[in-house]
Amino acid sequence: MEGAGSGHDPLINLREYRQLAPWSLRDLTALTGAILEAAGVRPINAAAAARPSERTVRFYVTRHLVAPPEGRGTAATYSYRHLLQVLAIKLRQMEGATLERIAEELEVTTGDVLERRIAAALGPGLPPPHVLPLGDDESQPTGRAGRVFRSRAEPDVTEAPVTATWRRLPVTDGVELHVRDDHPVAASAELERQVSHAVRLALGRLVAPRSESTETPPGTNSPQTDGYH
Repeated sequence: MEGAGSGHDPLINLREYRQLAPWSLRDLTALTGAILEAAGVRPINAAAAARPSERTVRFYVTRHLVAPPEGRGTAATYSYRHLLQVLAIKLRQMEGATLERIAEELEVTTGDVLERRIAAALGPGLPPPHVLPLGDDESQPTGRAGRVFRSRAEPDVTEAPVTATWRRLPVTDGVELHVRDDHPVAASAELERQVSHAVRLALGRLVAPRSESTETPPGTNSPQTDGYH
């Protein structure tokens, strides 16, 4: 078996598909075919390598290889259990097993054992749903599964936060300015000097009155002399 998988446990990847159920028959066949192709399983029986068609799955149901769907006609839906059953049939067919032999195996195999066998057969090439290649638009799932796949396929337009770098411009003792590198002031040493100078002057005007307020208040009598001249 060959394939470009995610490198994760194939059983974990397989179980992620359970969250996308239920499916229509069209979606079930599309997902099954895409999973088999993505996993890169190389069949012994080349005739069994084709994607399962809707007609094929209906045939499996009539032969009791696949459980009947919920509902009828266009309202029929298929669960994760159905996906496992169709995958198991196709994988065993690829190994050369007959439908009669497959039917006997499915009859005595529990769901958890079947799930583990399928994961082992697909191997590490099995991708999780969010990276499963589904081909052209005609093979894209519809309904709930389609919405999930479309939302996961949409590019993330959220921009990563930019880590800003800052320049320190000394102004006066105890005071400095921080200017981000992409700011126009940071592009010119002369602008930096002018900004520092302007801030220094502004600080001088603001601080000086406070300093004067600590001196003798206006109108206060100056110290008296002894009156002698």
